[in-house]
Amino acid sequence: MSEYLSALMGLAGVAIGSLTSFITTWTTQRSQAMEKHRDAEMAKREKLFSDFIAEATRLYGDAISHQKDDVSDLVFCYALVAQMRLFSSRPVVNAAELVMDRIVETYLAPNRTLSEIKDMARSGALNVLLEFGEACRVELSAGRRSGGL
Repeated sequence: MSEYLSALMGLAGVAIGSLTSFITTWTTQRSQAMEKHRDAEMAKREKLFSDFIAEATRLYGDAISHQKDDVSDLVFCYALVAQMRLFSSRPVVNAAELVMDRIVETYLAPNRTLSEIKDMARSGALNVLLEFGEACRVELSAGRRSGGL
């Protein structure tokens, strides 16, 4: 009888050891997959924010020296804002919408002279992306700190 009990205890030990190994491996792989997903999401947001900054900067530079009624140049930038609405925080989306409003207002305003542009640069009025950049930085750093977005 004691031989059976010893064999049964040995089998139970092997089963527990195998189960523990399986759970450890599964947990590690799951954690790695989640981290990879978070990294991909972070990279996607960084690219979207970067694309918006590049396009908004181009449009604002154009708007300072040109008046126009054609909105076709704005479409891509509005599409980037729409993408942000899918997965970015409300402060980021609000800041992006504010940038778009400023670009449209600038297109509608009279053309600026080089002297006026120089004065705007000195006063900080050209920095229409400041709030957007700050909102993005906060969102991205919060995602890095928490390990997820």
